Parts: sequence; structure tokens; C-alpha cells
Amino acid sequence: MSVEFIGYVSAREQTEILDLPGPAIDPAYIAATALVHEQGGFDRVLVAAHSTSPDSTLIAQYAASVTSTLGLLIAHRPGFTAPTLAARQFATLDHLSQGRVAVHIITGGNDRELEADGDHLSKVERYQRTSEYLKILRREWAGGTPFDHDGEFYRLRGASSVVLPFQPNGIPVYFGGASEEAIRVAGELADGYALWGEPLANAAELVGKVQAAAQHHHRSLRFSVSFRPIIADTEEEAWERAASIQQQIEKRQAAVLPAQNGIALDHAGPSPTEQTLPTNEGSRRLQAIAAKSARHDDRLWTGVTKATGGRWNSTSLVGTADQVAESLLQYYRLGIETFLIRGFDPLTDAVRYGRDLIPRVRALVEQEDTLRRKSG
Repeated sequence: MSVEFIGYVSAREQTEILDLPGPAIDPAYIAATALVHEQGGFDRVLVAAHSTSPDSTLIAQYAASVTSTLGLLIAHRPGFTAPTLAARQFATLDHLSQGRVAVHIITGGNDRELEADGDHLSKVERYQRTSEYLKILRREWAGGTPFDHDGEFYRLRGASSVVLPFQPNGIPVYFGGASEEAIRVAGELADGYALWGEPLANAAELVGKVQAAAQHHHRSLRFSVSFRPIIADTEEEAWERAASIQQQIEKRQAAVLPAQNGIALDHAGPSPTEQTLPTNEGSRRLQAIAAKSARHDDRLWTGVTKATGGRWNSTSLVGTADQVAESLLQYYRLGIETFLIRGFDPLTDAVRYGRDLIPRVRALVEQEDTLRRKSG
């Protein structure tokens, strides 16, 4: 199996511990971050989507314009754009970038945040719409004669597109969501399934459920897991940095919460003012894991998860580059081939991941695969 690394590009520098003043869109920062990831050996970067954030497709287009090989994983919410139009938009960018586009489907788990864009469907209805949306997306990407569609959410007559995906195998569709509804849709229609960083046993359980759903449709999926690695020269220094990050987040929350009751800025790095309880199963799973312990397995840490309520990708692997690489190898052995990693200090951490972590993981995976071939 080939291992894949996904980083993160946002419209401006912002994380749970960084919220610098400035414009909502910083082209220089987008370009610098994209280039750091490309030069660091990342395969793709995620561009997030949220009801208040700059448009993910346009940010991805700008990142593509300043890079030459870096792939783009564009977060996209079904239901806000007609599926036929979205199919053409992604296919167009896929040609402009010469086949570097992938799409990460976000059905949405925060009812209040979705209502900001006028989406008042229930969770079950949203996944039903997502299923229909993806079927139309794939049908238009397939090309051929114009087609009609009569569904619960969309009615089409003579739909077709002159622009198709750049690559013969199309545009990869990644999918997130840990609920039963999400797993059913992923098993039928996704190419990759993304889960947040959970302990090995929990991750194995979720991978097994998704594999079973995919096998029901005679399909197989690629699996991705997301972490916020905290790396230092020594293990002690790494844990000290982890404690400092948690303290900074808690301090910011204490300063901001009494005065504000706002909505998160984006799903991957929201403001600490988000007060609504998450309604998605992935967040509930993280909350339950954090409630049991701050540390799991060898070095999985849930300090930020506890501080933020598990509302987004917030679990960390803490240690030296060698130690974190060994931990990632454990997830690879579960059948997880993609690692989405992003730091709390985006540019500095991305440089370190590219220099110290990614080469170590790739070497370990190559050794693992060699041993498998010899033993099999």
C-alpha cells in the first residue's frame, strides 16, 4: 500500500492558539503555506469549508496556481450548490491543475451552524440528500449522453457536461462522519473515508464498520486518520509543548467566552467562542475518549479535545519524530494509508513534519511492506 500525507491550507494564519489581526484572506500566506507543503513532501492539502469562511474552491484554486504538484482536497457541503454545477466546477479546476483535485464531502454535524446558510434539514435528511448529490456528481463526471434524474431533492432534465475530470479514474471523493447514516453513504459512494484521531482500538472498530458497509456494495475504500502531531527534540519537550498549548487555549477561552457567543470560523480551526453542543457522532466519540483519559495508547493525547469539546480534529500524537512515526505506523497496520496532519503553529509545524516526520513514516512503511511481501 502507498502512504499519503495531507496537510492544511487556510485563507489566513489561524489556529486555536493563533488568531492574528488582518484580512480574512491573505494571498501571501496561502501561497507560502501551499509551497511549504509541496516542498515538504505532502501529497495534498485540505482546504476547509464553513458557513463563515472564504470559499474553499477559490482558495484551492489560488493554492494550485502557485504550486505544480501539490494535490488539493477541497471540503465541500452538498446542498448549497447544484450538483451538476459543482461537478463542472471541480472538473474545471481539475483540468486547470492537471489532475490535482480531490473532494472532501462534509454533510455537516452542527445544526446551528448549517442554519446560517439556510439549511434546516434534519441530520437524516442531510445524508439522504448527500447520497443523491454524490450519485448525480458521479453521473455527470462519467460523461456520455445527457441524463434525467428524478429524486427526492433534485429533478434534472438533459444534464451533461463538456468538461470531465482530467484523470481517467476521475476525481477522488473523500468522506467523513461516524454516524450510521454517514457510514452507509460512505460505503456506497466514497473513495476514501476520513476519521478523527482515536485510540487504536476505537479506530479499528470504525474502520471495520466502514469496510463492512463498502463490502456490501462490493467496494473497498482508502482510509484516512487526522492528527495534530506535537513534535520536539525530546519526549519531555514535546509533552511540555502540549501542556502549553492546552493552557493557551484555556486562557483564550476564559478571556473570550464571557463576552461572546459566536460561531466557529471554520471546521478545522474555529474560534473558542463556539458554545453549541456538537450534534455529530465523531465529536461525541472524541468527547467520550477524552473523558476517559488525557492519554491513550503510547502517545495519543486528548488535552485539546477536552478543552474544546471535541468539535473538530483535535487529538495529538506527542513525542519525538521517531516516536510519532512509530505511532502512525500502528495506524497503518490497521489499514489506514492516509494521514492528515496539521499543527498548532501551521507554517513552523508543516516545515518540521516535512523535514522530520514524513520521511521517517515513509521509510517505516516501506520496511513494513517489504516484510509483508517476504512473509506472504
